[in-house]
Amino acid sequence: MSKEFKDANEFKEFFEEFRKKDGYKDPVAFGIARVDRGQKNSDKILQASYGVVNYKESFLSAAAFIYALQKCDVEVDFGAHEFVADLTPKVAKKASKLFSVFEKDIKSHKNVENLHAVKMAFEDDLELNENKFKLVFLFDDAKPLSVEAVYLKLYLISLGKVAPRTIVLDGAFGVLPNVAWTSQNIPIELEWLRENEISLKMFGEYPAIVSVDKFPRFLSHIIPADNTRILDAAKVRMGAAVHPGTVVMPGAAYINFNAGTTGGVMVEGRVSSSVVVGEGSDVGGGASILGVLSGTNGNPVSIGKHCLLGANSVTGVPLGDNCIVDAGIAVLEGTKVYISASEREKLAKLNPEFKFEAEIYKALELGGLNGLHFRQNSQTGQITASASKRAIKLNEALH
Repeated sequence: MSKEFKDANEFKEFFEEFRKKDGYKDPVAFGIARVDRGQKNSDKILQASYGVVNYKESFLSAAAFIYALQKCDVEVDFGAHEFVADLTPKVAKKASKLFSVFEKDIKSHKNVENLHAVKMAFEDDLELNENKFKLVFLFDDAKPLSVEAVYLKLYLISLGKVAPRTIVLDGAFGVLPNVAWTSQNIPIELEWLRENEISLKMFGEYPAIVSVDKFPRFLSHIIPADNTRILDAAKVRMGAAVHPGTVVMPGAAYINFNAGTTGGVMVEGRVSSSVVVGEGSDVGGGASILGVLSGTNGNPVSIGKHCLLGANSVTGVPLGDNCIVDAGIAVLEGTKVYISASEREKLAKLNPEFKFEAEIYKALELGGLNGLHFRQNSQTGQITASASKRAIKLNEALH
């Protein structure tokens, strides 16, 4: 017999006690995923879409879902880093009974609203949707082992629940399958496409493929803030952090997964994997900030607030606030940078904890310092640094 509660307080009291049971563990994150399965291999998960993701919150809702699974004879492994279970019509019905006290105010309870949508999908077309839904729990922040877990972590970053570089995504690239993405965000196995290419084309049913990748586009899963503009959907990968007020222009702009902005930023260049760009900064046209796989020796690069990276520049070291890298120059870890005595004196006032005792520095030694303006001497070709005299301020009307 399905358990029901007379009011929210009874629900709360029951599941507070349930959480105290020996062996029980609150998940770090959880959610309901709708999965896309392989056309050739239906056991292969190609993509997972979440309507609601929970991070260090909604523990009573998680407990109710776990209780429903257990009552349907599903053994939940609390000792595993992650646990993925089929959300069957039976489990959904059991969970709905538990959440029934919240249905009158369903819009205020997103997990209940999500479960209700799953029930409606079952009622609409059970044969189509019966094997489409999963309950996904992350009990620890560890290396993800399933497509569902990878996507849950990508959602956490893209929804701003966690910052880039703060959760474990080791091995995520190897977990995700490489698939063809259609204009409707439908992933298709490449092997299935090859096997059916002739008939698809002869029947005029060959899909409109927009990319072949392991990651979908950010805008295929995430609704950005009202003051955010992304002018080309292909320029932002799912798992990127796009802070409200950020503008991503077409052309050379790009934001990779596990990277992004922490405030309103103008992006006209490349924000590579693990790069974080601070509020009020301007990544100029064609500028490239190197990621952990492209020349930084595994050292993630952070760009501070109100920095300007000039067009076609390359930045491979962290920058503090109010820094400038002139257009067309490369500031890499091993780049030799000359600083005159007068400029060292000015920079020392901006960075009192750093000792400016030499004329020549490797750029990495200057990493994270504030107020640096990197230039190239047009006569000698030498890279120099001086105290920045320009205030970098984005056009508020555009952000």
